[in-house]
Amino acid sequence: QVQLVESGGGLVQAGGSLRLSCAASGRIFSSYAMGWFRQAPGKERQFVADIVWTGGRPVYADSAKGRFTISGDNAKNTVYLQMNNLKPEDTAVYYCAARMSSVPSYDYWGQGTQVTVSS
Repeated sequence: QVQLVESGGGLVQAGGSLRLSCAASGRIFSSYAMGWFRQAPGKERQFVADIVWTGGRPVYADSAKGRFTISGDNAKNTVYLQMNNLKPEDTAVYYCAARMSSVPSYDYWGQGTQVTVSS
C-alpha cells in the first residue's frame, strides 16, 4: 500500500513563507508525476502545481505562479512546495498527490496539511 505524508504546514503571517514536504512510502513506488492541491473551507479542491519526473517545466495554477515553486527528488519519492509571499487567500488544507502515468488523474493522495495565513 502506498502512503503519501505531507508536512510543513502551519500558521504564518501574510508575506511570509512556508515549505511543504510530501514523502511517499509503501510498496515499490515509481510515480510519473506528483502534484499539490489545496482546499479552502467551503470550496472545492483546486490544483496548485505538478511536476513530471522525466523532465519538462512544472505546471502551476495562475494563483501560484511567481510565488510557489514545486520541486522534488524522484529517487526519494519526495516532493516539495516552496510558498513565498503568502496571502490570506492561500489558507487551505494542502494535499500532495501522485499519478502513475501521463493521464491527468491522480492515483494516490495524502491526508493533507493545514496552512493558515493571517492578515
